[in-house]
Amino acid sequence: MIQTSPNWKKQLPEAYVGLLVLKNAPNLTDHPELQAAKAALEEELRSLYGDRDRKALREEPVLAAYDSFYRRFRKTYHVQLQLESVVFHGKNIQAPSALVACMFMAELSTGLLTAAHDYKALELPLSAEIATGDETYQRLNGTQQQLKEGDLFIKDQQGILSSVIYGPDQRTQIGSDTAQAAYTTYAPPGVDESQVKAQLELLETYVRLWAPDAVRELLVIV
Repeated sequence: MIQTSPNWKKQLPEAYVGLLVLKNAPNLTDHPELQAAKAALEEELRSLYGDRDRKALREEPVLAAYDSFYRRFRKTYHVQLQLESVVFHGKNIQAPSALVACMFMAELSTGLLTAAHDYKALELPLSAEIATGDETYQRLNGTQQQLKEGDLFIKDQQGILSSVIYGPDQRTQIGSDTAQAAYTTYAPPGVDESQVKAQLELLETYVRLWAPDAVRELLVIV
């Protein structure tokens, strides 16, 4: 269902991609159990990181691995920025729907970058690639984006689903009628396979708070 390209395996043998597919999880706007879990996570993160500054946060091993990748493109890892907003500025975790909220929560809890897609919109199989700089796709906000050389991206048989630097596409986005979700996690060198597995399992746990009958179709790491 997903594989890494020969170029990926050659250039980034220590990088991983994880894929989690959950079925029978009809999307909601929100849910009391999810609200409670978000509030608990916010307090946990503030307790864990509240006495640190931005530099110390960036030096956390997982965040440091992503920071190393993002700095090649003169970018700041956006999950770290979201974590800072929760920890240092007292912001709450905001999401357009329950399926997306679970992804945000797993990202903030583990630091691992993840994208969410409507599984029914995918044209399998998927492939993880390293960009040459010629690839383009329509981002979630509708703008057309050309990838930068060296960025990492995942595509299906129709086109690009997401990239590390520019995020998910519009075509396969999670919607109000989504009942089958696919989550993909990018792990640069410095993040190991077991961390990817734990992050996706945590994400599934969050989904089951409000969708206890959800069925795991697949969890694989390549």
